[in-house]
Amino acid sequence: MRYRVLGGTGIEVSTYCLGTMMFGAVGNPDHDDSVRVIHAALDHGVNFVDTADMYSAGESEEIVGKALREPRRRDGVVLATKVHFPMGEGPNRGGNSRRWITRAVEDSLKRLGTDWIDLYQVHRPDHRTDIEETLSVLGDLVAQGKIRAFGCSTFPAEEIVEAHAVAERRGLRRFRTEQPPYSLLARGVEASVLPVAQRYGMGVLSWSPLASGFLSGKYRKGRPVDLTSGRPALTPHRFDPTIPGNAAKLDAVERLVTLAEEIGYSLPELALAFAAAHPAVTSVIIGPRTREQLDGLLKAATLALDDDVLDRIDEIVPPGTNLYHPDGAWRPPYLTDATLRRRPVGDRAAG
Repeated sequence: MRYRVLGGTGIEVSTYCLGTMMFGAVGNPDHDDSVRVIHAALDHGVNFVDTADMYSAGESEEIVGKALREPRRRDGVVLATKVHFPMGEGPNRGGNSRRWITRAVEDSLKRLGTDWIDLYQVHRPDHRTDIEETLSVLGDLVAQGKIRAFGCSTFPAEEIVEAHAVAERRGLRRFRTEQPPYSLLARGVEASVLPVAQRYGMGVLSWSPLASGFLSGKYRKGRPVDLTSGRPALTPHRFDPTIPGNAAKLDAVERLVTLAEEIGYSLPELALAFAAAHPAVTSVIIGPRTREQLDGLLKAATLALDDDVLDRIDEIVPPGTNLYHPDGAWRPPYLTDATLRRRPVGDRAAG
């Protein structure tokens, strides 16, 4: 396993990061089995583990805490988690405010069974909260030793730029990392997010390299999709092959499968190697649910794609192109709230 420095922090992390979203109720509810998967990843040289408070309502963090209970395990791991999404009922049980982050970090530390978090990430933007307030409380947590560094996740490029401008103007600590969705089928971040991250010297932890399973080889053109179980049951609109956008994804998958077979690798191996090849990407988050899935994903660690293969990928899915909207959990309020795009009726006429 190769290691890269994380966003100017001096911390070296493995090129693969173990994501634990599938550990707990939404994926693998067997805690002992999930712990074994985590240990297997660490034994194969992975030293970076990423989770979030909202994964299975805190259960994923608890599982990670069990896996890292031994001091030798915890000391060797760069541990990352996230804050933002609601963790219970009530208007102040989520978001990026000082009030909530101060509470949420204590809850995460308790579930993880640790005294510090190496990388604490803001899971999504919060337009109700001034970014200055968010950066200020995160900087305080660094000063208190509760976190070592902090970053953002799935922030648009303009939000990253604003955060850095505010940090510089107010003398605050800045985001050190960004965690964007990036895959063979979702290359939109190549247009601005990844270049902006490079410009600011940020580490990049790319998520969903298998495009919610479309690059796992499980979903193929002409094969029926069971929309009643697994990921398809949670988001059927992303998997229903009768929807034109999904049909386009399946068409691209067929061409990518052919390319992978020609170079002697599987489609998942091609997908992981592609994400790791971008110069902005520090670590690729893999999200296995079982030991078998982990072993299959780790096989891609030795694959280095040459320029000819990358050129052919560009022909199948052009750079900067998304074949689907990769973030199903958040959209800018200016797109979801029509009132933010419309003047009052009385002010709409030009004359």
